[in-house]
Amino acid sequence: MEQNEQPVFGIEKLYVKDLSIEVPNAPEIFLASEAPQVEISLNTGGRGVGEGVFEVVLTVTVTAKLGEKTVFLVEVGQAGVFRIMNVPDEQIEPLIAVACPNLLFPYAREAISTAVTRAGFSPIVLQPVNFESMYMQRLQEQAAAEQPEATLQ
Repeated sequence: MEQNEQPVFGIEKLYVKDLSIEVPNAPEIFLASEAPQVEISLNTGGRGVGEGVFEVVLTVTVTAKLGEKTVFLVEVGQAGVFRIMNVPDEQIEPLIAVACPNLLFPYAREAISTAVTRAGFSPIVLQPVNFESMYMQRLQEQAAAEQPEATLQ
């Protein structure tokens, strides 16, 4: 990297790549009076789509159940195209795994809340997520998985 080349990190485009909602037990499920158990899962992924251009997708899945019955299942793939240039290689992965999902999360949260409301339920408000902690945990898990292999060699 030359001295005069400034690092670039910018948003080219934000979009919903995938959105689905299922209410498999409607209309009977609307007659239930107890509150469902809600489970939330997050997944992030990124890929290069050109020189210095990356697509990052944050997938959020929210499943609400009453016992074994699914009340609703909503999934959004909130995506973004990001320009990352003049950044050292070792810093690109943290940008894709932490900075990009932090930017995408508010949009995913809004899409989830809107979809759940349109399906006839009270909105789901997702709590903030620490993507840096998730990234560090994933690095630790990868290091632990590689550790036994290193001792066998």
